[in-house]
Amino acid sequence: MNWEIVESGPIDAAHSVLLLPGGMCTAAFYQDLMAEPSLTGVRLVAATLPGFGGTPPPEDLGLENYARLAAGLAAEHGCDAVVGHSFGANVAMEMAVSAGFTGPLVLLAPSLSRGDAAMPLRVLNQLGKVLGHLPYIAALKALEPALKKEVSPERHATLAAEIRRNDPRVNRRQVRAYLEHLDGQGAGPLCASGVPAWLVFGEKDDVGLTDDERSTLEACAQTKVVMVPGAGHMTLTSHPTLVAEILLEALASVD
Repeated sequence: MNWEIVESGPIDAAHSVLLLPGGMCTAAFYQDLMAEPSLTGVRLVAATLPGFGGTPPPEDLGLENYARLAAGLAAEHGCDAVVGHSFGANVAMEMAVSAGFTGPLVLLAPSLSRGDAAMPLRVLNQLGKVLGHLPYIAALKALEPALKKEVSPERHATLAAEIRRNDPRVNRRQVRAYLEHLDGQGAGPLCASGVPAWLVFGEKDDVGLTDDERSTLEACAQTKVVMVPGAGHMTLTSHPTLVAEILLEALASVD
């Protein structure tokens, strides 16, 4: 599998971190985080998940396969922690659950069950069953203006162009596989993995947790839930300094 990768930081850094962007996003979405001064001493490897941003998709679009591929990439680059956003956060979780990754995770807007996933995504999936990939063409166009609420004006044009690279036919298949994976998941598998995890949610995001999921996570010694006041779905672009602080806290747990 050929990965589209953006890297920063010293080759001989004490820590290397794999950064997995969300659905329809690419490695470019992590450039704000990678520019944070507090992370200059950390090796950061941002990787577009295959099939997003117009990159060639794997034959198997299941989360288990994405986790296996990402775990291999993490091993190749010596990464001892993972930051994942949205779809990428769920891939990171699955790395811990099924692919044997044991390093700390920073999970930005993960979904622990189908009901947690953003409502527009669930609506798209239903429409796609009738209209094929056509709703995804409209959704990709709608994402561009929606990004203005989550990214700086200076970054909007660049990131909107990254969104336009997507193939709506592939996106349709990815979303269906993603939501199917979420059925029956809950917080139990993450807690059972024993992997340290920070779950970060924007206060204004419609991705969240059920009461049962929150109770399960609060009962886990190795998980921490962080709510970001005033934030939406894209904390990696809207609050990179805070995300950097959480990542450094995660890395400190393995020192």
